[in-house]
Amino acid sequence: MTFRHAALLVLGLAIARGVSGQSSAPEGISLPTDLRVQSPEWWPTKGDRGREEYVGSAECAKCHAEKAATYQTTAMAHAAGAAADSEMLQQHKLVRLRIGPYNYQLQTSDGKSILQISDQKSSISENLLWALGVGHMGQTYLYERDGSFYESHLSFFSAPEALDITPGQPRDTPQALADAAGRRLSPDETHRCFACHTTASTAKNAFDLTHLFPGVTCEACHGPGASHIALAKSGDIAPGLILNPAHLSRVDSVDFCGACHRTWEDVVIGGLTGVGVFNVRFAPYRLENSKCWKKGDERITCVACHDPHQPLVRAAASYDARCLACHNQTVGQKRSTAHPAPACPVRTSDCVTCHMPPVEPPGLHSTFTDHWIRIVRKGSPYPN
Repeated sequence: MTFRHAALLVLGLAIARGVSGQSSAPEGISLPTDLRVQSPEWWPTKGDRGREEYVGSAECAKCHAEKAATYQTTAMAHAAGAAADSEMLQQHKLVRLRIGPYNYQLQTSDGKSILQISDQKSSISENLLWALGVGHMGQTYLYERDGSFYESHLSFFSAPEALDITPGQPRDTPQALADAAGRRLSPDETHRCFACHTTASTAKNAFDLTHLFPGVTCEACHGPGASHIALAKSGDIAPGLILNPAHLSRVDSVDFCGACHRTWEDVVIGGLTGVGVFNVRFAPYRLENSKCWKKGDERITCVACHDPHQPLVRAAASYDARCLACHNQTVGQKRSTAHPAPACPVRTSDCVTCHMPPVEPPGLHSTFTDHWIRIVRKGSPYPN
């Protein structure tokens, strides 16, 4: 462990114990992802394995056909792709927007997606290379200039079917054409961006986009599969060469998803606890602030409600069984180890509509389910 990572661990534990003055840590010790990827075991966004150790999802599908088939219909499987191939941009081949003195035009044709920005004096054009996000809510684009990647100042949002400013970028008028086009990503940001939206973008700790797999593939979560498949073909099913996240403890499980969705510690160390409704996007952080989580029930994890191999289920009623697994179904029913929580005196259906309300952060044109499970009273402030 390097000095930097040792320092991060000390800082993380100090924050977890409330030393920093931030909100106190959840039951169990969440860790920042920077520390998680230093462990010898596989972890999402870990980039220490060689590219030759990856086989691709088609090989995984030969033994896990059903899971592979349904996974291909998920948003994670299509978390990144060539901008020119974006279904969203194919359906909206020419879109325009004006912000202050700047006129934007995004045109997709002839195998390219070109973003042009002009003012009264001049114009610039950028060839958009990558589209991040499948487009259920929106899509952000990356382009390259002088050896660096840039995040486009504008994203395309599904609900209004229009361009608007990319989440996280300033909403005031850019000072120059180059700023109006996009924001330069640091090397660390670039690596993290591709680590969460693609697979094997970093191999043997070297960033290299030449042979990556677009999207979050099987091996992004389960680890490179070459050795596992070689053993399987020989008839040996010895464990340990591939990771099954289902066997993780509840803290490790939520931190596992938090490698990309941000762990409790990632949010606190990153100073994102005071950003208001914008941190609703960090489901692991919100979940671990819940009273349910702090009770220590091993069943409360991301995968308790969400099957990562299936598309996100949006029907509120579909989650009722998970809530009622802990909360007694009838008022007055005796609690037990299996049913440790009280019943809701109001209703036993559509639980999440009251206790995990949807939140729409300004400018994001989408609602996000707040995973801070609680009794939400009318007029009560949003908890950070």
